[in-house]
Amino acid sequence: MRLWIRIKHMMKEEDGIGVVEVILILVVLIGLVIIFKEQLTNLVETIFEKITSESAGI
Repeated sequence: MRLWIRIKHMMKEEDGIGVVEVILILVVLIGLVIIFKEQLTNLVETIFEKITSESAGI
């Protein structure tokens, strides 16, 4: 929630970064997620498996 408020505030500032820059950053981030989707999925699955296995011991 705070992130969206910051982004909106930055877009309203005249000396802040422009809308084009924000869109380009988002495009790059989305592209990285698409490229590394399998690795990210494996990482998240491994983390959740570890959390599940260690929480069963509690």
